[in-house]
Amino acid sequence: MVMLALMAFATALVTFGFSFAIRRLSLKYKLYPKIRERDVHTTPTPRLGGVAMFLGILVAFIVASQIEFFHVIFAQPGPVLAIVGAAFLIVLVGVLDDLWDLDWTIKLAAQLGIAALVAWQGVQILSLPIGGITVGSPTMSFLLTIFVIVLVMNAVNFIDGLDGLVAGVSLISNGVFLIYSYLLARETSPSNYFNLASLIAAVLVGACAGFLPFNWHKARLFMGDAGSMLVGLLMAVAAIAVTGQIDPSAFTETGLGKSQLLPAFLPIMLPFAILLLPLVDFSLAVLRRVSAGKSPFTADRKHLHHRLLDMGHSHLQAVLILYTWTAVVSIGFLLFFIVKPYAIAIVFLIVGTIISTVLTVLPLTRRQKAEVAIQSLKDDAVLAEYDPLDAASNKFGDDIPVPAEDVIAGATGQINLGEGIVKRGKSASPKFADENENKG
Repeated sequence: MVMLALMAFATALVTFGFSFAIRRLSLKYKLYPKIRERDVHTTPTPRLGGVAMFLGILVAFIVASQIEFFHVIFAQPGPVLAIVGAAFLIVLVGVLDDLWDLDWTIKLAAQLGIAALVAWQGVQILSLPIGGITVGSPTMSFLLTIFVIVLVMNAVNFIDGLDGLVAGVSLISNGVFLIYSYLLARETSPSNYFNLASLIAAVLVGACAGFLPFNWHKARLFMGDAGSMLVGLLMAVAAIAVTGQIDPSAFTETGLGKSQLLPAFLPIMLPFAILLLPLVDFSLAVLRRVSAGKSPFTADRKHLHHRLLDMGHSHLQAVLILYTWTAVVSIGFLLFFIVKPYAIAIVFLIVGTIISTVLTVLPLTRRQKAEVAIQSLKDDAVLAEYDPLDAASNKFGDDIPVPAEDVIAGATGQINLGEGIVKRGKSASPKFADENENKG
């Protein structure tokens, strides 16, 4: 485990250095796109952080190939070269999209081709750890692998909407997955604790840790589609390397089989657990867009993180809440593997879910009090920001915090929004903040 931790640390240092250099170059040569309508940030920001993450990961793989502990991983270079080559190609596609906004069909075609490259080189779902079920045929294994890789790439890409969100969520989930894959290797291969999944998880932890200081709110550098698709690609490959390639014969009465029913399901449960947030957001987005008769890849502003902002959370609060959900679910499922009795893990999941839920819905109570306070004022400006039933509320900024009651309806008769004071009006009809007073 020490060697994996050192690889993560080295990757973090290299990624940090490349992030600094790429940010400087991007600012010097104005390598950043215009702000889009769905974006939360208001200042043009470089989006090439994914390049720095890839370079950090590439250096880590090169260094690992020269370390004796990892020789077993590089004994068959085909899969490793395919993974590195696929990472380079997905970053290239992401950079082109970050700079010139490619059509979604082009991106999807590229993702399918890149996933096929990985599957072609043997990184495939060969079995499912549910009683040792093997995938029906080589063709089915090939197609299922492509589907899973493309799904995870897009799921991670979809949640990349707030500063530090993808980097932090990936740091937590891959940290948990690193521990899990290492412990699983000790169970299934006692003579060698090093495997491809653990190495990928370690370098991903390092890349996210090295990049996060530049991406923390307010971000000085975005990872862009290049970074989010890179993270999704490697997370999918790491999960497949563990989940899809476990020898079904390992599921015996004395191993990972019936005598340990719940651990036998963990190789497929935990990868889904650490990807729960992006997969839920992706599924909701696809259902929402398809039901509206739109392409599932049509951009909108209704992702989970956008909804947290609309509930009244600040930018930082929304990110930390999503971190909390990720940690609760992923650590909770990991506990099933490392502690007994299982009641400990169950209690952790229940308590964590309750705490996360309270933190999530807390602004609704504050917002309700704010609405009551505002609407109780006679002949005063009534701001649509505090009325969730008013369509005008969607036009307001995301980072305006809900003021305290004494500020909203103080003795001065003024309403402080954090961006100025709205004084009492003389008209009995409501006046919304986005209306033009001179409108005839």
